[in-house]
Amino acid sequence: MANPGTETGETDDEHEHRVMHIRFGTGNTERVEETLAALDRGEDPTPYLERVYRDVTNLHRVTRPKNLELLRILATEHPESIRETARLVDRDVRQVHRNLEELESLDLIKFQSDGPGKPKRPLVWYDEIAVELPLISEDGTGEDRAKA
Repeated sequence: MANPGTETGETDDEHEHRVMHIRFGTGNTERVEETLAALDRGEDPTPYLERVYRDVTNLHRVTRPKNLELLRILATEHPESIRETARLVDRDVRQVHRNLEELESLDLIKFQSDGPGKPKRPLVWYDEIAVELPLISEDGTGEDRAKA
């Protein structure tokens, strides 16, 4: 099976635990500023992976049980194709393909192919998802900032 770090040139021994932070509303500007400051100092900061969704529907799409199952399989089994992914979750290939395309549209996976006519390999580049869902908006109310 493919190593999750293959596209970055990492070996299994070099693979660090990577967390994808899923946030609703706004990104972690403090973390971005820290990273930029570290780069300015000539340091090599730890990568910070983040996706920000402003529509709560997208957050629901990420956390659907079928999508989470697929993300887990991709992270643990590293299937070589969509067909192999479907076999691992014991589901129809068309349904799995549709769910994987949804995850790609959410920027949570990407497809890699070794050329024309070769199967598309679904990839994740992180090991964990941390969902951050603020209950209080920036103005101190409980109102959804994005009005989902």
